Parts: sequence; structure tokens; C-alpha cells
Amino acid sequence: MLSISPEKQEHETSEIINCGLETRKNCPACASDNFRTIYENRFDESPIIDYLLDFYSQRIMADFKYLEGSAYILCECENCRLIFQRDIPNKIFMEKLYGHWIEPLEHHDQETDFSDYASNAQEIMQVISYFGKNPSSLRFFDFGMGLGRWALMAKGFECQSYGTELTEELIEHAKSNGIKVIAWDEIPQYSFDFINTEQVFEHIPEPLKTLHHLKKSLKAEGILKISVPPANDIDRRLKIMDWESPKYSKNSLNAVAPLEHINCFRRSSILKMAAEAGMQEIFMPIKTQYRYTTDWSGIKRIAKNIFRPIYRNILKKQNYVLLRKMQ
Repeated sequence: MLSISPEKQEHETSEIINCGLETRKNCPACASDNFRTIYENRFDESPIIDYLLDFYSQRIMADFKYLEGSAYILCECENCRLIFQRDIPNKIFMEKLYGHWIEPLEHHDQETDFSDYASNAQEIMQVISYFGKNPSSLRFFDFGMGLGRWALMAKGFECQSYGTELTEELIEHAKSNGIKVIAWDEIPQYSFDFINTEQVFEHIPEPLKTLHHLKKSLKAEGILKISVPPANDIDRRLKIMDWESPKYSKNSLNAVAPLEHINCFRRSSILKMAAEAGMQEIFMPIKTQYRYTTDWSGIKRIAKNIFRPIYRNILKKQNYVLLRKMQ
């Protein structure tokens, strides 16, 4: 176990917070200052240090100076019920986390299979159909594009495809595949029909401010998609607090993974954040969803294809939300 001496703890914790972590003083989704701590454990003590060493292997050891003596603190907003980590990586540490600890290209390659390509294709076909325009006239933006596979699929349908990312490695990879990469400050200069944020908002330090920023580049009738990890039974999982449960298992805590999943959205949290940003939810017609569903390989996939539009449009169970500017 890594630790520091008790007599230096208070002083060094303050220095380390200033070096590697920064404290959020308001709910990052609705800006409320009314929130409470629901879990706290030092990063250099079990079970958090065990989780980090297992998840990131030994890559974290050289950079543990960013964390030693500080704590993993989960809070819940009393207004929108977002669950969020109070102390999060600052810009320098964030670049180290996503550029070194995760090893971007290797990480993404291991987690992508054929079904991901099929899902991207059918989603893009649904969006093109929804707008009812020639694909070449549509401008799509993939915010937090990873390896750029979604943006590349949109480009394959002849849409004007743009993207942005945090690390230079991923940016150069996207450029090598013909994706137009734009910087954060350049976003408001553009006008997009569709903005894709797939598994992104759970990682963002200031999601509400980010949504305001992205909204500036959205056309009047444009659509912004937010898709984040589900939090349907997060309260039950947080009561168990089993840090050894693997990802996708019923007790998994991946939705609140230390350092990375710094925001755990309930569906209501997304909608309250959208309202704060002057946006409202819309729905992709069920008929359009079925018409452009292409992967029917296997019983599980068939069942998922049948029930997904019902979950999204009628039961409203999934953390997949389409937003438009309030009229």
C-alpha cells in the first residue's frame, strides 16, 4: 500500500490536490451547490488502490504522485441526482491519464468488434433518414471521437464529417483517415446538423458548460446525442460497493470508475442539464429505428433490436437522449 506519514498528510494532501486534482464545488450538470457526500475512500488505500492497480496495471506507479494522500469522493446532487466525483484530474493529469495510463490506440482496438461498426452504420442511416436530405449536404460532428470510427462511418455515407479529441495520438490517427479535426475553440465557428457524443459526458469535468458550448454549433433544427453508461440500479450497486465486480456484471461499479467516469448520469440528470442549457428531448421515430436496423445476427441481437426502440421511446429507460434547441 502506498501512504504518507500522518504528520505530513494535511499539508501534502493540499499540495497534491493543487498538483494533480481539482475540486468541483457545484454539481457539474445543473450547477447546484446542494449536494452530499455518499462515499469516500483514499486513493492510496484498499479497495481503491487495488482497483486502480488492477485496471491500469503498473502504468500508474510512476505517476502516483498525482493521487497519493488524496481521496476518491462520490457526491450526489440533491437537485438533479447526478452522482459525481468531487475531486477530479486537472488538465495536466487528464492528459497523462488518457495519453499514457490508458494507451489510447491499444485500448480502443481491444474493445471494438464488428457489432460496433454495425451499430454506427444503422444509427447514421437513421439520422440521415430523419433529416430527409442528401447525405452530402449534412454536417456531422463526433465530439470525443476516440479512433474516429463513427466519424469515418459518417464520411463513408458521404456526410461532411468532423471530430475532436484530447490526445495528439488520436487526433493524428483521425487525420490520417481523412477526418476533419477541429479544436475546442473552433467549435462555435461551425454549424452542425448532428453532434455525436458517445460515452463522452461521463468523462467531462464540466458537462453543463460543455453542452452550452456545443449548442453554439448546432443548427436550429440540429440534433445533439448524449449516450452515457446506464445508471438504472446504481443505488443498489453503491450499497454493495463491490470493487472487484468485473465490468458488465450486475454489481459492477464501472459507472463510477475512479478518475475516468467522473459523472454518473441518471436519465433525469441528463434532462435537467439539457433544460439548464435551453435544450429539450426529441425522439427518433420508432418506424425509422426499425427500418434501418441492420444486424440481426443471433437471438440476443434480435431481442435487443426489437426492444431497444420501445425502451428508448416509450419506457424511456436508456441513457440515450437526443436533444434539440428549445423552440
